[in-house]
Amino acid sequence: MSPPTISIVTPSYNQARYLEETIRSVLGQAYLKLEYFVMDGGSTDESVDIIRLYESQLTGWVSEKDRGQAEAINKGFARCTGDIVAWINSDDFYLPGAFQAAIQAFEQHPQAGLIYGDVLSVDADSQPFNIQRFRPYSLTDLMSFNIISQPAVFMKRSVLEKAGYLDLQYHLLLDHHLWLRMARLAPMVYIPKTLAAARYHSDAKNLARTADFGREAHQIAEWLENEPAFAAGFASTRKQGWAGAHRLNGFYLLDGGDYSSSLKAYWNAFRLYPPVVLKELHRVLFALLAPLGLARLREVYSRLRSKWKKVN
Repeated sequence: MSPPTISIVTPSYNQARYLEETIRSVLGQAYLKLEYFVMDGGSTDESVDIIRLYESQLTGWVSEKDRGQAEAINKGFARCTGDIVAWINSDDFYLPGAFQAAIQAFEQHPQAGLIYGDVLSVDADSQPFNIQRFRPYSLTDLMSFNIISQPAVFMKRSVLEKAGYLDLQYHLLLDHHLWLRMARLAPMVYIPKTLAAARYHSDAKNLARTADFGREAHQIAEWLENEPAFAAGFASTRKQGWAGAHRLNGFYLLDGGDYSSSLKAYWNAFRLYPPVVLKELHRVLFALLAPLGLARLREVYSRLRSKWKKVN
């Protein structure tokens, strides 16, 4: 059989500092049957100049205003014709061999709708500080807000088309909402390989908008309760699901330095389903002690936080 075509979309807006590394990580896979689209949101920095440097190696690109990341990615999806589809944000990048690992996983698991792997955490200067390691998840795990890291996800386009593209009302957990819809249609497969790097920097949404993650988690939980395709399944694990949403809220509020709100969120999770919180007791302890003005403790937490930079 001929090798599958892989379609990659990169949404970007004013990310000139990181964009070239992202583009090179895609093209550097040296995969012949590649479609690559860069969807720029009308950047005012040097992004367009960088895109033009690689224009001859791109399948297509635009630089025009959009309504945000989800719309940019959806516009790219609409152009994709590949058997396997993924997106890589313009501050993240693929590691060598990622495409081959994804292809091999789909060959070994032809019923899979998406595959996902582990993700390297890097700082603004591309220096690694952690590996986000996951495990095999089910739809129930996703409904309990066990999060997989988007840069290491590859999707079967036929399943993506059935599930529908990204929902424009989500800005932070837009990927999780999509995984839920896809996992209802076809199995997910985890491969214990590090496929991509996720960058943590001051402007990244996971640091700049920590208070908003919980709002979207609660919005998704309400959607799961009311969406006919999910309502029955969510009802059977409702306490665990809502506890997961509160835990996710507590996780990000702690990273944002809102210790009292983080503790409240963790307490709400504990009341509903204690096991969800027990694995993060170290974080709850920091949330309790940090407001006491223990400067040394805060310094230690700042150094150790990178080691806990995953949400499961």
